[in-house]
Amino acid sequence: MPLPKKFVRYLVLLVLAVEIFDPSAARIAFAQEQQPAVQTQSQPQPQSQPQAGQAQQPSQAPQLANGVLDRAAVDLEKARKQLASLQDSAKQSASDDEALVVLSGKADELNRTIAAVSASLKPRFDEINNRLTQIGPPPKEGQPPEVPLVAQERDRLTAERSQITVVTGDADSALAAASRFATDVTAMRRELFAETLLRRTELSGTTFGDAGSAFVQEATDFGAALASWGTFVWKFKRIPLFTSVFLSLATALVLLSGAYRLFGRYFQRDDTIEAPPYISRLSIAFWSTMVDTLAVAALLVISYFFLSTFNVLRPDIAPVISAVFGFTGLVYFVGRVTNAVFAPSEPRWRLVRLSNKGARSLSWCLQAMAIVNGLDFVFNRISEVMGAPVVVTVAKSFVAALIVGVILIAVSFGKPMLAKNGDPEAPGRHWPHGMAIILRVMGGGLIFTALVGYVGLSRFIASQLIVTSAVLVTMYLGILLGKAVSSQETFPETIAGRFLQQRFKLGEVALDQAALVAGLGIYFIALFTGIPLILMSWGFHIQDLELFAYQLFTEIRLGNIHISLVGIGVGVLLFAGGYLMTRWFQRWLDTNIMARSQVDTGVRNSVKTGIGYLGVTVAAVIAISAAGIDLSSFALVASALSVGIGFGLQNIVSNFVSGLILLVERPFKVGDWIVSGTSEGIVKRISVRATEIETFRKQSIIVPNSELINASVGNWTHRNRLARSEIPISVGYDADPQKVMDVLLDLVQKIPKVLRNPEPHVEFLRFGPSSLDFEMRFYLADLSDGMPIRNNLRIAILERFRQEGIVIPFPTQELQIRRDPMRTRPAEVVGEARTVIEAIEPAPSEDAVPTESKPPQELRSGTARRRGEG
Repeated sequence: MPLPKKFVRYLVLLVLAVEIFDPSAARIAFAQEQQPAVQTQSQPQPQSQPQAGQAQQPSQAPQLANGVLDRAAVDLEKARKQLASLQDSAKQSASDDEALVVLSGKADELNRTIAAVSASLKPRFDEINNRLTQIGPPPKEGQPPEVPLVAQERDRLTAERSQITVVTGDADSALAAASRFATDVTAMRRELFAETLLRRTELSGTTFGDAGSAFVQEATDFGAALASWGTFVWKFKRIPLFTSVFLSLATALVLLSGAYRLFGRYFQRDDTIEAPPYISRLSIAFWSTMVDTLAVAALLVISYFFLSTFNVLRPDIAPVISAVFGFTGLVYFVGRVTNAVFAPSEPRWRLVRLSNKGARSLSWCLQAMAIVNGLDFVFNRISEVMGAPVVVTVAKSFVAALIVGVILIAVSFGKPMLAKNGDPEAPGRHWPHGMAIILRVMGGGLIFTALVGYVGLSRFIASQLIVTSAVLVTMYLGILLGKAVSSQETFPETIAGRFLQQRFKLGEVALDQAALVAGLGIYFIALFTGIPLILMSWGFHIQDLELFAYQLFTEIRLGNIHISLVGIGVGVLLFAGGYLMTRWFQRWLDTNIMARSQVDTGVRNSVKTGIGYLGVTVAAVIAISAAGIDLSSFALVASALSVGIGFGLQNIVSNFVSGLILLVERPFKVGDWIVSGTSEGIVKRISVRATEIETFRKQSIIVPNSELINASVGNWTHRNRLARSEIPISVGYDADPQKVMDVLLDLVQKIPKVLRNPEPHVEFLRFGPSSLDFEMRFYLADLSDGMPIRNNLRIAILERFRQEGIVIPFPTQELQIRRDPMRTRPAEVVGEARTVIEAIEPAPSEDAVPTESKPPQELRSGTARRRGEG
């Protein structure tokens, strides 16, 4: 039975509509719709045979939807070949630390490449899984068969997923192999370092004789190479040489002059100060060492850069020049440290208790040790360049270790300590016994280590004694300075504190916070510059530090969670930028749009608050995304904590939702006069948790929003500030009520702020016990004017009543005293009653009518009056 035309037409339109949104889903839906009809048509007919002339099309293999898998397979194959090449290079360079450092960097780069290959397949893998979930599993046995188009789609996606799984597995295997290779390279470098330090050399007369002959030959060869390089430069590189020297000198002039111009006054010692404070001595010692050393280091690096850029240095001369520059920087650094700590010529700025002679001798000894270590480093670099025998390097390091050991032993016998009388010019005292022993043990240990043949170890210890000690002393100065600066009431005494106080008018609290920030900054500078120098002196290379810094800032792994400090920093900056942009937009919208449009204050506050929360939320979402934090990793923990948080914070959540309702529904707004329970005042601020109400006594009351939602709230200014005001008045019974009402209306109508519509009126309320009670009622456009107007009206009413002779009565009471003949005599009762009456009754006026005397048995008191306001 053929399908109805309307049904077919409807089906075609449906397929076209679905095809717009999801073509693959449209094909499957079309096939599923057609399946029952096809089965219905094919039931009475036998299976159709292919017609003549029509060849049956062979089934084609599933084709990938995109080339991501192919590219990933190609990149993975390249990574495997590169890993094999690196492994071969590592075997050939097992004894070359420089080559191993390069291989370590390449291994880390290879790890990132393989990880990127695996990550590139994940989106497609997730997409296939989602699509297979939509299609569903194949029908089970006994269920109706599915449409062939659906089966083909499932098979194609399953095959592609299998291929991606295979490639991802290969990538994981390659990544593990690359990680193992990086670990192996690190182990090889560690073994090489230990082997170099602990390598023992047999020392004898023959050894030193061979070393002397080789040293003479090395000096001859180096002299020839140096002369050849000088001739070559003078003939062919004269202009580049002069250009590089000129640029280096210009750079030196800019750096040194700029440093002294910007920071000179901060680390120059003032000779006029008799007793400089401790923080000033620390500050000058630390900053003079840091700034001067960094300026000289920058000069040396830039000079070497210019010489290399202009091709002035030959490959055999460049390592020697770099060693000479390093030697210069080391000696200058040690000289600055000793001058900062010992201050040989300025005892008032000295940080340690030494005599002048002791400070000078220690400075000379430390600089001599730095020169010996620096020259040993330069000579060893010359030996490497010239290809001299190892025995030459051993001999030179042996001599350097002996000299450093002798210097240490000689220092231990000195008298550098300050005299007991505190005079720096007086002869000093010996070292403390423990310090002298330490110096002698160190010096003797160096000499003994070198004599038994461990020259590499002795050379390493000698170099670390001067380099690491100088760096540690500088770091310690920075830490002490940061601690001193961040302490309370100290920062305002510094130059920076005085500058901030005068420039920005900062108070004590702000200065204390600035001191904390300054202290943390000094800590960071001291550690950031000192730790890399110590690591490099202990065998690490710049590439190692770069790799460590890259991993620290980009790839911190906590289980399956990856944290990037750079990403977190970018996220913090984006959040701060979004927050500042939100605050700026709030101010701009409030001052330029809503204020000029004369929008109500409450509406402006609600709009500002809503925009603020929206902007902060958007900035937080953007910051979290930029930081690379995958919130799905915390889904399990969040779901586990949500129950406890829900119970523990339900009041906070209730207040939050109530705050949103208040901001949207606006039953009251900022500036409204509300009454809630025992609280009455002006609304000052509406936040998402609580509302601030300021009473008329200037007390701030913080009311949770849920209480304002669940309880009754009176709002005097909900729609407008129109309000009725009342003044109750009482007059005596002898007054004319109509006259009283006319007087009151006349007075209230003279007030300009009293509205004429509704007009004011006076109500005759009641006949009181001792007065006629009235109430004057009038309306004001602004209820905040009610108190001064009522006050002025009361004064005017009192003055007008006195002019009109209208009396405001006192409340009256009648006191009856009855005699008890069994307990009290009549005379005593009358006396007591008269005493009470005289005490509470005012003196009668001249025209008062005398009252008739009462019998003692039933004495009625006169009118007892007490003043009060009706």
